[in-house]
Amino acid sequence: MTAIRSAGTKPEMIVRRLAHKLGYRFRLHRKNLPGKPDLVFVSRRKIIFVHGCFWHLHPKATCHDARVPQSNTAYWQPKLERNVTRDQRNSRDLVRLGWKVLVVWECDTCDLHRLGKQLNRFLRN
Repeated sequence: MTAIRSAGTKPEMIVRRLAHKLGYRFRLHRKNLPGKPDLVFVSRRKIIFVHGCFWHLHPKATCHDARVPQSNTAYWQPKLERNVTRDQRNSRDLVRLGWKVLVVWECDTCDLHRLGKQLNRFLRN
């Protein structure tokens, strides 16, 4: 478990490169904000979290990576549910602080055209 990275993951790097290519500038992993958001657009008061489908239990039914392992479910189920609860709490706290939050799922990084549209729509307003 110590080998699991929380920053600089492949999906995060895809989102970072795409946002930069679209002309948006951002800060990374601000420790003074709840949940240490992956991308922080300070002047726009917007935040992007990049969630792994497995670790954050992607609710999309068609996402195959969001399945809880069949072995040792007594360990995995509570662990992954705590992640989801923590994510919801962090998003709620950020909204209360006046930030707008977007969650990009790992499986969304497969279609860069659609992801680019989503980022533009979120960051433009």
